[in-house]
Amino acid sequence: MSTQQSIINYIADVWLDGDADGLDAHVPIADLNIIDSAEIFDLVHYLQNDFRITVPLREIAPANFRTVDTIAALVERLQREGDSVR
Repeated sequence: MSTQQSIINYIADVWLDGDADGLDAHVPIADLNIIDSAEIFDLVHYLQNDFRITVPLREIAPANFRTVDTIAALVERLQREGDSVR
C-alpha cells in the first residue's frame, strides 16, 4: 500500500466514519474541515508509529499538512533523512 493510500485510509477511518469518498491525495484537508489543529497531533502520532519516523515540532506546520500528498511527502522526506543518519 502506498504512503498516500495508508494516510487516506487512516483519515477516513478516524474522521470520516470509514468513508473515503471524495478524499484523494490532492484534496485540501484544512479547507474541508476534515482535521482541526488539535487533531493534527493525533495524525502526527499515527505517522510516527505507522511509518517509524520522528516528526520534529518545527515540521508540524500547515504547509506540511495541507493535503495527503504533502503529508506523504513529509513522511517520505523524514524516512530518507532518518536513513541517512543511521
